[in-house]
Amino acid sequence: METILLLAHTEADGTLAKAALEALAAAKSLGGELHVGLVGVQAQPAADQIAGAGAARILAVCGEPFATARYATDAVAAEALCRASGAAVVMAPTTSRWSRALPGVTFRLNGRVDTHATAVSMVNGVPAVTRWFYRQRMEAVLTRSERPWIILLDAGCVAAWSGPAGSAAVELLDVATPETRTSVVGTRAPEAGEQTIRPDAKLLFVAGAGWTKKQADGAVHAAEAEKLILEFLRAAKASLGGSKSLVDLSGEGEAVLHCMTHLNQIGQTGATPRHPKGLSTCCHGEEPHAVGWRFIGERRAINLDANCGWARGKADVVYVADAFEVMKRLNELMK
Repeated sequence: METILLLAHTEADGTLAKAALEALAAAKSLGGELHVGLVGVQAQPAADQIAGAGAARILAVCGEPFATARYATDAVAAEALCRASGAAVVMAPTTSRWSRALPGVTFRLNGRVDTHATAVSMVNGVPAVTRWFYRQRMEAVLTRSERPWIILLDAGCVAAWSGPAGSAAVELLDVATPETRTSVVGTRAPEAGEQTIRPDAKLLFVAGAGWTKKQADGAVHAAEAEKLILEFLRAAKASLGGSKSLVDLSGEGEAVLHCMTHLNQIGQTGATPRHPKGLSTCCHGEEPHAVGWRFIGERRAINLDANCGWARGKADVVYVADAFEVMKRLNELMK
């Protein structure tokens, strides 16, 4: 069996996030000798967190320069860990940090990389990767003979590893910090109550362009729509998605929801999230939008049109009702 290396960067407290634990579970499923490579200010908390995973070696590159995402430092740390481990297959979570750095590391190692993998398995005794192509319409299973093979696993596709914590030995690598032209002066982030993109949320709430159209009284109520949506997001801790038609309105001079950007876009040209439940409101639900819902567990929709796309088999439950009235009542109940 080939040696498998899990690459992970630690969080601010030194532990591993859920996405890294999912990649760890995938790496263990391949059955080879498991090595773990950690990058961050400190590695001992993460090493102790996964002490029960049965890793043969836990390697780490630590220090203040490796605390934040930066291509130069992340690349040199990942390269050092891959070379020290000598692993043939490298597994890492699909985070923005690794997605930016690992393709370049693959070139330095003269290996191959596959991104956005949704599963890994053994096929005829060799590792294989499952991923989707053409906007999630075609699924393929790939194997490669080139080594090292770096695989970036999408979050939400594998159950996160769960095991006992303990005390683990960490091998610290002495890596020279490369010369950098950038420095991190701080982090700007929205207040917790105003955050709208929550990958780990149990519910995905998707708003369509119908929220900004004329309502039964012949007037547009975009401000009220935004208030209702944000109130629901805060109460339910849900993640916000939008149809392409809605996020494009800002460039067409139409009434818009100020909480909605292209980062919230779901569908053929947007994201394909994996939340346990989804609620679509004022969306037509045709194919381009439905593609974004392919991996949602339970799908429900609110629409005044009983013949909308969701009513034709794309949703588990369709509520034929006014979304404004439904969300008002729902927010009252959640209070």
